Amino acid sequence: MRTISLLQPPLLTYGSGCLAESSHYLVERGFRNIFVLASPSLSGVFSGLVEQLRAGGCTVTVDTSCTSEPTLTMFDEVLARASSTQPVDCVLGIGGGSVLDLAKLIAAFLGSEQNVRECFGIGFLKSRRCHLVCLPSTSGTGSEVSPNAILLDEAEQLKKGVVSRFLVPDATFIDPELTVSLPSQVTAFTGLDALTHCIEAYTNKFAHPLVDLYAREGIRLSAEFLVRAVRNGSDIAAREGMSLASMFGGMCLGPVNTAAVHALAYPLGGEFHIPHGLSNAVLLPSVFRFNAEASPERHAEVAALLGAPAGQTALATALHGADRLEQLIQDCGVSTNLATYGVPKERVPDMARSAATVTRLLKNNPRDLSVADIEAIYLSCYAKPA
Repeated sequence: MRTISLLQPPLLTYGSGCLAESSHYLVERGFRNIFVLASPSLSGVFSGLVEQLRAGGCTVTVDTSCTSEPTLTMFDEVLARASSTQPVDCVLGIGGGSVLDLAKLIAAFLGSEQNVRECFGIGFLKSRRCHLVCLPSTSGTGSEVSPNAILLDEAEQLKKGVVSRFLVPDATFIDPELTVSLPSQVTAFTGLDALTHCIEAYTNKFAHPLVDLYAREGIRLSAEFLVRAVRNGSDIAAREGMSLASMFGGMCLGPVNTAAVHALAYPLGGEFHIPHGLSNAVLLPSVFRFNAEASPERHAEVAALLGAPAGQTALATALHGADRLEQLIQDCGVSTNLATYGVPKERVPDMARSAATVTRLLKNNPRDLSVADIEAIYLSCYAKPA
């Protein structure tokens, strides 16, 4: 069994209503200048929190400019604003994965001599001086517990990741109540992202028994609660279940990480601006079918966790699992046909070449992919009901 290291927040608080504990945490530690990155839709949440922090003696600057998946340009602009304030001793991220990824990078590069462009990849970030606290408002990316952060390189139309132990937050507060107001479509996209994290970790070439515990539970929770959360956002049990699934998915990202689904999703987001979770959902069943031949037993176990019927062989069961994924995604109101999202077939060769460069993730895939294989997977996504 290979050696593995788990990177997790030193303080991880989970539970409905735990938002209130975050202000006590920040005030008690004596932070004087807090830079808050928040989703503008959460003004009702962070305004009260900011008041509590200011009442506790903190100077607070709020930035709500992150309204889409973050780009290099957005990062540069926010870093400049954060750097122009009084010396920041804590960055607080409140929002979905885009906001949290940006908050993590701002905390890491405030006062740093490094440039984010030289840190894409694994282990290139050397340090972080600023304290970092994350509060997720979606159940999907797992950014609140992971060492990963993603930016879109506009020039190359490709998403790129910084992966480092210095991006793991110092404290994370996961309050499922923050997700109750999330629209059903966003609930679906983010929840399917969480499910993809867990499936790709469990079927990964570098899967590990210690991470399997998180991955299996994340898959089981998603199968039980995702459709419920999509159909009834006020179902607090479903929201709690999906918050846990997201957390478990995020815990898989550092030590094992994702694979071909995410690699092939990057060009869809980079060039066509399809939301990340949606890109994963479109590709997941096709990649699952492709990979099942390489590790049928592992994929059959995922199928069972999803509630798929058993087949006469492990491969047959795994393929039932792919069908179950198609149905689950459909039940979430999501189409897995690329044509639905305005992606022309003639762009497939270019997308395949772009995806093939994401070797950081493709090396994890249980089955090797040629550019032709990637093209075939993209094309298979046009042969589905719109």
